[in-house]
Amino acid sequence: MSVLLHVLLTLCLTVTQGSCTYSNNHWGEWNDSQLQPTIQKLMKGYNRYLRPNFNEGPVEIGMSLDIASIDAISEINMDYTATIFLRQRWRDSRLVFPGNESVSVDGRLVSLLWIPDTFIPDSKRSFLHDVTVENRLIRIFSNGTVLYALRITATIACNMDLTKYPMDRQMCTLQLESWGYNLQDVVFYWTRGNDSVKGLDILRLAQYSVESYYTSVSEAVYETGQYPKLVLHFALRRNVLFFILETYVPSVLLVVLSWVSFWISQSSVPARTCIGVTTVLTMTTLMMGARTSLPNANCFIKAIDVYLGICFTFIFGALVEYACAHFYTMKHHTIEDLHRELQREFNESNGNSIPIVRSTQPNRAMVIATTAEQSANSDTRNSAGAKEKAPAQGCGPSSAKDALCRVVSVFVVENPHDIDRRSRKFFPLAFLFVNVLYWLYYLFL
Repeated sequence: MSVLLHVLLTLCLTVTQGSCTYSNNHWGEWNDSQLQPTIQKLMKGYNRYLRPNFNEGPVEIGMSLDIASIDAISEINMDYTATIFLRQRWRDSRLVFPGNESVSVDGRLVSLLWIPDTFIPDSKRSFLHDVTVENRLIRIFSNGTVLYALRITATIACNMDLTKYPMDRQMCTLQLESWGYNLQDVVFYWTRGNDSVKGLDILRLAQYSVESYYTSVSEAVYETGQYPKLVLHFALRRNVLFFILETYVPSVLLVVLSWVSFWISQSSVPARTCIGVTTVLTMTTLMMGARTSLPNANCFIKAIDVYLGICFTFIFGALVEYACAHFYTMKHHTIEDLHRELQREFNESNGNSIPIVRSTQPNRAMVIATTAEQSANSDTRNSAGAKEKAPAQGCGPSSAKDALCRVVSVFVVENPHDIDRRSRKFFPLAFLFVNVLYWLYYLFL
């Protein structure tokens, strides 16, 4: 009986020593032949509501990004939609275990760990992918370092300057901040500087190309305190070739088409009118179509609006040119008819008396009579006052009047057909000059 009691006492003492050893040393004695620690052992005594290094200083959290895709860039809403892989690293001394390996745990166990409260301040909409399970990764290293990665699709605001659209260059950002922990609790940093961002170099976008990017570390100041912030800056250059083929080339062709009327006879009223009206309406439709994908904001006078306005002005000017040419042609024909009728009347009366012209138009008869009277007395006036009027001929002797006379003579139309001949040279040269100024300004200034 005493022997049995002695054996039981020895077993109890052995169990008690083992349990005390486990309670004093969380892991006990480990070697390579034994199994890796399980999540239950790691989580024993772990409080996920307290951050690491509580009351010992801030937690340093390193971040890196992989830009999987930039799905859409909207000028109307001024935002872009991107899918990113966000990776965060920090060290939690409560998760140290012996060995040199790491433990990958199920992402659904993230509720058992403390994780940073990182958020995207400029995000309008975002979601975490969950097919077939939530796209989370948790990996714990033996020194207590935790790697937490997740895949997010977010629509992020980007303030755009569309003054030079479609030759614009947009600077967008992706910001990461801490929601509740200030700078006394957590510190953010990029794990490898600019190399912490991957994927932007190989992105292929429909209208843009990634020109450059860089990272920065700053602080977000709010009423509640100062919070850590990481910023990714990237520049997007719009590919203008699409707009050249879709908008600029058709606009130029419409302007050239409006010049065809300069080579059509002025007597072909339907043909020239049809060309002018058709080009004006087509240009109006093109202008409306170019604005469908742009915000209706008065503060933006875009480069494409300026060019379409220039083309519309030249097309409308070609239509107005024919109206002026047709007006002067009709006026010239009326004067020639009056001159021929006056000459016939003079020939019948031998030029000795003022003819009496019977006409149903009193104004026309008065014009003919007045012209006849002036022609009959022209020789007398010219011979009597030649010396007196010699200094007053033209626009006067002064240089200012001579210059004004030369300027006015440019707009004097002696032959209506000269309007078309001058327009054939003036319109192309003016359009070429305006194009040179336009492209130099928007491409190089």
